[in-house]
Amino acid sequence: MKKMIGIVLTFVVVQILISTNVINSYLQATLATICINIILAASLNLITGFTGQFSLGHAGFMSIGAYICALILLRFPTLPGFLAGLLAGAVLAALVGILVGLPTLRLKGDYLAIATLGMSEIIRVVFTNLEITNGAAGLSGIPQFVNWFWLYLFSVGTVLLLLNFLNSSHGRACISIREDEMAAESVGISVTKYKVIAFTVGAFCAGIAGGLYASYFYFLKPGTFGFLKSIDVLVIVVLGGMGSMSGSILAAVLLALISTFLQSFPELRMVLYSLLLIVIMIFRPQGLMGSKEISLSTFGKLGKFLSPGKGRE
Repeated sequence: MKKMIGIVLTFVVVQILISTNVINSYLQATLATICINIILAASLNLITGFTGQFSLGHAGFMSIGAYICALILLRFPTLPGFLAGLLAGAVLAALVGILVGLPTLRLKGDYLAIATLGMSEIIRVVFTNLEITNGAAGLSGIPQFVNWFWLYLFSVGTVLLLLNFLNSSHGRACISIREDEMAAESVGISVTKYKVIAFTVGAFCAGIAGGLYASYFYFLKPGTFGFLKSIDVLVIVVLGGMGSMSGSILAAVLLALISTFLQSFPELRMVLYSLLLIVIMIFRPQGLMGSKEISLSTFGKLGKFLSPGKGRE
């Protein structure tokens, strides 16, 4: 109940700030980037952090969701069209995830990373050469239906969905695969099956993120979903902590805010950004949260620790 109150309260406070123009259009774009990156990082964390599969193909799944949603929206520029496009893009991304996952998830480590990277590049090249997607020129004039309500709804919904999955028997099976594949298989866990399930769920969520991106920024080009986009998402996961949903959220917010602040220094932006990441990885190699999660009880313990009465005990 307390969690739900906190979730609703956060939405209301931000909505009031947007309505009063305290959060202007520029900051709203940053907010959209944060929400989309939270969905991407949380879903990649399921694959990489919790199941232990090193994937570099998340940008490919995002592009499928983005282009399918955009194409449907351009033909049916209505709210039902937006929701249908979002669902269709996510489902198609999940289907591609299954088709890619079945052969590639038998690989491990660097080989899996190379295979998923190749898959992502193939998807990008296909979109670059399709007439329906306008090739390298991309799609423009996509109807904008995404606002703070939809961004918040889908980012919170994705995190809750993934947390519920991880707390289920399927999620525990995925975590056991990360810890020791041979031991998991020896107790009857189908390793390939659960790898594919995690890969499919992650691809579905990436498709949702792509659809939100398409309808908010109303312009798509294949170059947006290249190799560097997958690296950006992986950086968020590693920085936040492999195996921590709270870490993915925290890192997505932190990196977006840092990037926004450094906009004032375009010459030094990427240098400072890179140095900051290097420093964090040197002094906190396990990520900001490691494998821990933030909960309301954490803040309660912190409050007790900081209370004046603590020093008298």
